[in-house]
Amino acid sequence: MSLLRSPRMALRLPMLQTQGLATSAHLSKSSGGPTGIVLLNMGGPSSIPEVRDFLYRLFADGDLIPLGRYQEQLARFIAWRRTPRIERHYEEIGGGSPIRKWSEYQAREMCKRLDSLSPETAPHKGYVAFRYAKPLTEETLKQMQQDGIKRAIAFTQYPQYSCSTTGSSLNELWKVTRKLDPDAEIKWSVIDRWSTHSGLVKTFAQLIKDKLKEYDASVRNKVILLFSAHSLPMSVVNRGDPYPAEVAATVYSVMSELKFNNQYRLVWQSQVGPSAWLGAQTSDTVKSLVKQGHTNIILVPIAFTSDHIETLHELDLEIIKEAKVDGVKRAESLNGHPMFIDALADVVLHHLKEGAVASNQYALQCAMCTKEVCSNSRQFFLSQ
Repeated sequence: MSLLRSPRMALRLPMLQTQGLATSAHLSKSSGGPTGIVLLNMGGPSSIPEVRDFLYRLFADGDLIPLGRYQEQLARFIAWRRTPRIERHYEEIGGGSPIRKWSEYQAREMCKRLDSLSPETAPHKGYVAFRYAKPLTEETLKQMQQDGIKRAIAFTQYPQYSCSTTGSSLNELWKVTRKLDPDAEIKWSVIDRWSTHSGLVKTFAQLIKDKLKEYDASVRNKVILLFSAHSLPMSVVNRGDPYPAEVAATVYSVMSELKFNNQYRLVWQSQVGPSAWLGAQTSDTVKSLVKQGHTNIILVPIAFTSDHIETLHELDLEIIKEAKVDGVKRAESLNGHPMFIDALADVVLHHLKEGAVASNQYALQCAMCTKEVCSNSRQFFLSQ
């Protein structure tokens, strides 16, 4: 079960696809010092004692889960109520989330490659800034200032853009920057989406091929691929959020790499509360397919760059275990796969060579969005 979900609570083109580069402003390709590369992600509690604070920050984020004028009070209540259950989930996957371990590894290995690939912007120093867990954006920015970083790239680890994920992280980065760096001594650019980057696509395809080898050759082409991504409330989708289309673009690109040899569907996990969410739900789809006699299924976590509770618990310990069918499996997550590390480095390399501050798509706010913070943060990053 997702740490968010409760059954009762009512609550470019390859090599780099950036959907068009913003050309209104360009940053220097050489800063004369370290180039900071900040991997932005939701994060997760690395230990059990961190769970409550993590849940509070998560539910207090109106960009992710809008709860209205009593957001903070409701967030505290939900965190208090959900903590014991979520603590048990983290205990069941080893005592905490591995997302920090993988993010720090990815940042470190990516920078090693970039030092060789782009000596003119070296040395490259990787950082991790989590939205809801340590290291939080504020402590990461303080560390960057101590390290003398003057040129930085905010690199979303949500390959497909959503206002509730990448948008929220960039809004937070803008708020923290306004507080800690009012004179804008650090010059930023943004990698805000990379959903069809060839390296990302090829890594997903390879992980699927690896998992398909576990099936007998006679049924391999009959295995159904279910690409699972975190769902969104329909209120967010109807506001104009680009996430569903960008996830679908990733899925189609991966299937193109696989020559469409298998049947597939895009499904959605981790619904919260009783309101309408983007479907079909992953859990319901697996149950329905198994009931229909489709017992060879591979789940592919298509919107995550590493393992965390939604792969290790929701997919592995709930959906797959409860299916009680040996043929229902999960493709490995991207984690530290060498092809994926190469892809990360390639995304940043092309961003550095282009010199643009963001993609053209980032400049376009959701048509129905009325949040001032969204326009302010966009204005800040695009004016660098």
